[in-house]
Amino acid sequence: MRDISFYDLVVVGHFAIDIIVKNGEAMGGALGGPPTYASLAASKMGAKVSIISKVGDDFPEEHIKFLSENGIDLTGLKVVKDARTTNYVLAYEDGERKLVLKARAPDIALEDIPPDLVARSVLLAPIAGEIGSPVVAELRRRTECLCLDPQGFVRKFLDDGTVVLTNWFDRSILSNVDILKASMREYECIMGRGRFREGLRRLHRLGISIIVITLGEEGSIISVRNRLYAIPSYQVKAVETTGAGDAYIGAFLAEYARGEDPVWCACVGSAAASFTVEDFGPRRFGDREGVVKRAQEIYENVVEV
Repeated sequence: MRDISFYDLVVVGHFAIDIIVKNGEAMGGALGGPPTYASLAASKMGAKVSIISKVGDDFPEEHIKFLSENGIDLTGLKVVKDARTTNYVLAYEDGERKLVLKARAPDIALEDIPPDLVARSVLLAPIAGEIGSPVVAELRRRTECLCLDPQGFVRKFLDDGTVVLTNWFDRSILSNVDILKASMREYECIMGRGRFREGLRRLHRLGISIIVITLGEEGSIISVRNRLYAIPSYQVKAVETTGAGDAYIGAFLAEYARGEDPVWCACVGSAAASFTVEDFGPRRFGDREGVVKRAQEIYENVVEV
């Protein structure tokens, strides 16, 4: 009999090769995408982590080595011959970020899910619409907790690859989700602007028990069965914010898999994100002790709103 592949967290979505442009200067070739930041943050918190992803045969071997050396199980990584890895240019101008999609790996399909996969939590984190409803439904069967980061569903791509946000609401996906994590702009693409609390209540009525809205430097908001909490950010000098939201939810889910209270999990997520923004690319992740220390300071300043 085959051993069952049991994980604390499985992150599903495309890896990316990010070219980051600041002040006209390009810093290219950084490993990115939710399977990078979310899985590394969760692993640093002591979780057993795997991924389901597809890349092209241009995906550098050094990235595979880096991920493996940092405790990420890559059984679910498929390298597709004659395909390209998802590639974004992220250009920062006057505090705004412009994304341009330059290449896209193939969709993640049902046959890409390992047949013996079981997980305490699964993070659905598309970045270019690469996950469809059949995959969501199948992963729902494999986990106790299904979490969605909808960033790849609320993106529309112009002819030149430029990313613009678009409205999205798919009941068949949302009704399968236990936890929703989104930026405020992404949330507004799903629920619209105005009547914020009513929008949260509508999502809870779909069966989503926890909703996390990230607010950048202003911290985050977590709604747990209609009780709303403001989670401060941990103040650091930010060098690069790419991946902060992914690190947040990765660390959150690592703690949630341990049975921790959602508000505490959000503080851990905020602390993990603070480490991520202190350097360029996936170089800096606090160890568990360092993250917990920052999370305790954050927790002392949480307020119910």
